[in-house]
Amino acid sequence: MIELSDTLERQRQEEQCRALRALLARPLIRADDTAFSLVRRHAATLRDWLARETGWHLQSERDFVRLHKRPADSRDATRPARVGRGTQRKTFNRRRYALFCLLLADLERGDAQITLGRLGEGLGQAVNDPALAESGMAFTLDHQEARRDLVVVVRLLLELGVLMRVAGDEEQFLRRGLDGDVLYDVDRRVLSALLVTSRGPSLVALNGADSELDLEARLHALAETFVPDTPEGRNRELRHRLARRLLDDPVVYWQELEEDEAAYLTNQRGVMLRRLQQASGLVPEVRAEGVALVDPDGELTDEKIPAEGTEGHLALLMAEQLATAGADGVSLDEAEAWIQGWQTEFRRYWRKAACEPGAAHGLCRQTLARLAALRLVERRGERVIPLPALGRFRVQPAATPDDDGERLSGQSMRQPSRQPDLADPFSDE
Repeated sequence: MIELSDTLERQRQEEQCRALRALLARPLIRADDTAFSLVRRHAATLRDWLARETGWHLQSERDFVRLHKRPADSRDATRPARVGRGTQRKTFNRRRYALFCLLLADLERGDAQITLGRLGEGLGQAVNDPALAESGMAFTLDHQEARRDLVVVVRLLLELGVLMRVAGDEEQFLRRGLDGDVLYDVDRRVLSALLVTSRGPSLVALNGADSELDLEARLHALAETFVPDTPEGRNRELRHRLARRLLDDPVVYWQELEEDEAAYLTNQRGVMLRRLQQASGLVPEVRAEGVALVDPDGELTDEKIPAEGTEGHLALLMAEQLATAGADGVSLDEAEAWIQGWQTEFRRYWRKAACEPGAAHGLCRQTLARLAALRLVERRGERVIPLPALGRFRVQPAATPDDDGERLSGQSMRQPSRQPDLADPFSDE
């Protein structure tokens, strides 16, 4: 007989799992989100678990909750911020990230309301700083491309809840400039919670020892935390780094881990994966080349291969072709040539724009960026290198049961290969 207390405990654990999954999917949740009350209800338990397992801090306010996530690897540039949906989806580049940070600084000093034109004027003044000017940074509202970058950044601030549109429309601003201005309210409480750093950026710049650091070293310095020089302190830091990677990254490859990380994960893998699975509902998949936490529902995947349409078909074709390319991979020109051939072969199935002359160049880079974000391939200069998990997409012709090697009925039927050493490099241990 099931006791009431057991039922209530199971319900509590299920709610905490849903709350954690909501935070992992959207680290900033506002009060108008359906998950807000659920996270707030279990905030204390979640805060303790996150601090113990990942070293992340959960901030809970009356009108928003904010998970202060710090990435385990600041060098990963395969999953930039994106705004919008479908064909209107815009991706952040380094310039837009720089504008985003400058806007945050301007909003911090500004009033409770501000216009889009005023934000653009503030950016124009900020880039006159000698350090920014020396780096080639420029911004002027006279150029439509600059206004487009500004609008993309502002739309991210709108999605985050830092800005709330009062009047106007960004599309009018794009076409007409200041004659189509937009008015916003500024939520300072959300604004103050956006940056996630262990040290203020100004402290890194003002510290003499840090003055000559390159970008990668500066990013590391911003997120660096104090680690006690004791066995317990070092092990805790290793646990935090590995948990962050397992929760954030599609795949964690053994070959990418530091020696101490690989040793810790080897020894603590069973216990660590069990804790992460119980808390998040993610299913551990341990293979010879790496470890992944798989989401059966697909809710926590910020990048996926589309199930249909031109992009989905092209991604699957590219994955299958690259899976047979060998360890040295292929050049970008070779990958682009494949797409040119597929444009002819699948013209009747793809959307018209994807088959136009010159479209292969952009399609190639978009498809490879998606596969790289999923840790299926890696870009090294002008070459594309397949990673072990891509072995899932390697296929071979279907054979007759007596293994005579002939294709069934002469048709192009295909099935995943089950040869562990050759056809599926992401094989079981």
